Amino acid sequence: MNKRLAAEFFGTLWLVLGGCGSAVLAAAFPGVGIGLHGVSLAFGLTVLTMAFAVGPISGCHLNPAVTLGLAVGGRFAYKDLVPYWIAQVLGAVAASAILYVIATGNGSAIGGFASNGYGDHSPGKYSLGAAFLTEVVMTFFFLLVILGSTAKKAAPGFAPIAIGLCLTLIHLISIPVTNTSVNPARSTGPALFAGGWALSQLWLFWVAPLLGAALAGVMFPKLEE
Repeated sequence: MNKRLAAEFFGTLWLVLGGCGSAVLAAAFPGVGIGLHGVSLAFGLTVLTMAFAVGPISGCHLNPAVTLGLAVGGRFAYKDLVPYWIAQVLGAVAASAILYVIATGNGSAIGGFASNGYGDHSPGKYSLGAAFLTEVVMTFFFLLVILGSTAKKAAPGFAPIAIGLCLTLIHLISIPVTNTSVNPARSTGPALFAGGWALSQLWLFWVAPLLGAALAGVMFPKLEE
């Protein structure tokens, strides 16, 4: 179990450092900023690479919503839910601490620090309702892809590609709405450093992804019947 938790810790650290790091450090870099498309690809690549690296050890959840969805779908033991969540959140916090040191290394302020938000703190100023629906739906489909691509009937060896590309697509759709969470751990790490509004809105980025994941966990087994 300790090896599995370590894999989740380092995997989530890589996801947050790679994804949020691209948003904080590279998205708007003068002259060569990678923008929305680059950040979306960065998040997808973090999951794809870690799925190959730690997937055989822990399943490469890297996300409390994924862990819950797999448990509801009968693919993961509920007794291991909380330990996985703790490892994932700690990995996200560690990544955010590393990113904070790097981002402030040239004297810059961290600003929003890639935090997720709605209303005035949504990139496109989308409402709470729009943000909530976006996070539920995006996480629902993320779990459908995860559950489907890792099912016994699925082609072996291709799940990391499908899951990484799905997360890229999710970011292309929802960065303008919420800065894209679909992952409570990813939201928690940056929010702890941004503080203020990011912490006050963090509840949505736990409730909505967990709800979407649980719905997918209920739905997918019915599709397989």
